Amino acid sequence: MDQPLSTALRTETASAHEDAEGSAFVEQLMGGLACRPAFVALVAQQLVIYRALEEVLWSEYADHPLLSPVMDHRLDRVPSLEQDMRFFAGDGFEARLATGEIHVVPAAADYATGLREGHTPEAMLAHHYVRYLGDLSGGQIIARMVQRHYGIAPEGLNFYHFEQIPKPKPYKDAYRAALDSLEVDEPTRRRSLDAAVDSFELNRRVFADLGAARAPEHAAAGAPT
Repeated sequence: MDQPLSTALRTETASAHEDAEGSAFVEQLMGGLACRPAFVALVAQQLVIYRALEEVLWSEYADHPLLSPVMDHRLDRVPSLEQDMRFFAGDGFEARLATGEIHVVPAAADYATGLREGHTPEAMLAHHYVRYLGDLSGGQIIARMVQRHYGIAPEGLNFYHFEQIPKPKPYKDAYRAALDSLEVDEPTRRRSLDAAVDSFELNRRVFADLGAARAPEHAAAGAPT
C-alpha cells in the first residue's frame, strides 16, 4: 500500500508486459517480417475483445466508484476498429466474422467470453488500465511501424488515433492521478494488480494463437486481404 496504485500496476505487470511484447508474432510484425494479412488478423481479434470490454464497462460499471473516475467515451475503440475492419474487409466484414471466414483465434474468443462472464470491478479496472494506457502509449509506435513496413494507409489505422485526445501525455498523467486518488483497501488493490497481470497474459495468448495460425503465408489466419 506504500506505492501509488498507478506505480504498483506498472511495476507488478512489468514482467508480464515484457512477455506479451516479446512474443514471436509481435516481434515479427514490428520487425517487418510478417505481412499485411497478419496485421488485419490482429485487428479482427481486437474488435472481438474490445466489443466485450466496452459492452461490459458501459453497461455495468459506468457509475461504479472504482471505475467512474477513469471512464471516458473518448477512449472507446470499437467504432475505430469497425472503421478499420470496413477498410480492410469491406461492408460485409460482420457477416464474415459471424461465419468464421474471418477467423477469431481461440484465445481471443476466450478473452471476450471471460470479460462478459467473469467480470468484477477490480478486474475491469485492470483491463481498462492495461488496454487503454497501452493504446495511448505503445499503440502509437505500432501504427508507425506497420505503416512503414506494410504500407497500410491511415484509413486502416483508426484504432491507434485518438481524435479527441490530441495530447496523450497530459491525458495519461491525469489518468494515473485518477487511479492514485481511488480509495481502495488492500484486498481490492491486490485483486486489481493480479487482474492486470492476467490481462497481459491474455494478450500474450492471443499473440501466440495468431503466431501459430500464420503458416504458410498466413493462410490459416483467415485474415481478409
